[in-house]
Parts: sequence; C-alpha cells; structure tokens
Amino acid sequence: MPKPGIHPQWYPEAKVYCNGQVVMTVGSTKPELHVDVWSGNHPFYTGTQKIIDTEGRVERFLRKYGMKGDQAGGKKKK
Repeated sequence: MPKPGIHPQWYPEAKVYCNGQVVMTVGSTKPELHVDVWSGNHPFYTGTQKIIDTEGRVERFLRKYGMKGDQAGGKKKK
C-alpha cells in the first residue's frame, strides 16, 4: 500500500474520451481523460498515413549538397 497522504487519488477505471465517445479505459490519477488523437484515429496506426514530398525536399537537399549528379549518373568529380 502507498504511504497515506502523499500520493494522488488513483482511478483504475479512468475513461478516455475522444470526440465525446469513450474509446478505452486506463488507470490514471484523473477520472476522465479527454484526448484529440488516439491510436484508433491516428493515421500512423490506421494505415492511412501518406508521405508526400510536396516541396521536392529530397531533390533540393541532393542539389544543395551536390549529390544529385553522382547518384543520377550525371557528371562525376575527378
């Protein structure tokens, strides 16, 4: 047992809410937790995540550091 008077109240059945719906039950020091994102609606966990290179960051990096010509079969440095 924890020492009395120094620990916060423990709620073993705290409810986690996302968009007004209970999504899971966990142990917490608060009786209710309200979250914006959880594993059920996060793109990484649902498999809907897309990696988009909209600004051409990879190409810009390769050009900036002079690596594009070497990797693309262009001019080679002597």
